[in-house]
Amino acid sequence: KEIKMPDFRTVFCGLRFENPFVLAAAPSTDDLDMVRRGYEAGWAGAVMKTTSVPGSAVPLKYPMITGLTHEGRRVAAMGNIDLISEHHADEVCKRIAALKKEFPEKITIGSIMGSQRSDWETLVGMLEQAGADAIECSFSCPQGTLGSKPGAMLGQDVKLVKEVTGWIKKAAKRCPVVIKLTPQVADIVEAALAVKAAKGDAVCASNTIPALMGINLDTLRPIPDVGGMTSYSGLSGPAIKPITLRVIAEISRHTKMPITGTGGASTWQDAVEFMLVGARNVQMCTAVMKEGFRIIEHLKDGLSEFMERHQFQKTDDFIGYALRFITTHDKLPNISKGLSVIEDKKCIRCNLCYVACRDGGHAAIEMDKKRRPRVIREKCVGCGLCLAVCPVAGCIRIEPDAA
Repeated sequence: KEIKMPDFRTVFCGLRFENPFVLAAAPSTDDLDMVRRGYEAGWAGAVMKTTSVPGSAVPLKYPMITGLTHEGRRVAAMGNIDLISEHHADEVCKRIAALKKEFPEKITIGSIMGSQRSDWETLVGMLEQAGADAIECSFSCPQGTLGSKPGAMLGQDVKLVKEVTGWIKKAAKRCPVVIKLTPQVADIVEAALAVKAAKGDAVCASNTIPALMGINLDTLRPIPDVGGMTSYSGLSGPAIKPITLRVIAEISRHTKMPITGTGGASTWQDAVEFMLVGARNVQMCTAVMKEGFRIIEHLKDGLSEFMERHQFQKTDDFIGYALRFITTHDKLPNISKGLSVIEDKKCIRCNLCYVACRDGGHAAIEMDKKRRPRVIREKCVGCGLCLAVCPVAGCIRIEPDAA
């Protein structure tokens, strides 16, 4: 019997991607040979690292990347004080032209940043002539003297978002215009609606989050240490995934705009979650920098297993599926309190649930003589704290309290 494989293809801004996995604008897309290797590995497309008009100063400082680990183990996030590409648009356009010639089936996207109207218009013209499939516009970098707050991120000024998007759309003759927003706003929906009002084709949600990565307790200086000084980093990686999920969901629920999701996705599970709340494809950066281009194999294998398990034949079958289950707190159903159930056969006696509930929950777990955790039904409300701290999958579950 012939087995019908799931269809990974997804359409974004009229562009057909062979799968939903795209290389985000990052160091991984700032070199022609690196993008080549990414395409050969199986990535559906790439956003070239953000570029500027020829002659623009790009004063890079080193070291620029810091890793954030949890309890000295896995990298939970990365922070960077990187700027846009040191290669200006003339060089990036040559790379785009080469990539489109060698990989016509891949989606190659240019990324731009300008400090004045003429910059945006010039860059759009150059990228279109080079053959870019789309143009991503970084509204989450400092934007010179534009806007009501000079030096602030363009995306933080809703009126300016609409105005600059309008400039770019008028300059674009062929390419879809994708606006990359910052989550550092009071209302991300307002910014997305401003893009929509200016006829922007889509949004990229969203960029890194300004952060102070830490303090060296030996030198007492913040990191990264650049000649004894530091600057705030852009936080990326798994730590910001929940923020990005909310941003994508809010934009999708309230604007219906096409979304390319980025910021925190590092596994196929993360990517699927982004798509379930509305992203049509998913850009990755930190995961590639940490594990290399070959993670695309795991991404596609995981996506295939997920789609087969749920009997989805194509990506459109599940894009946005989870949005129907998101509402405001006051509209959540009133249900009876739950009850934690601990599977004794799976319990490893780590006592984490006991300590957490005793000192941070409802003191509803006790230890028996054999040091096995036992739930006190009269005290348990099913808050979920024990489930959150348990290191063993399936050991604890929350059920309705039949009593």
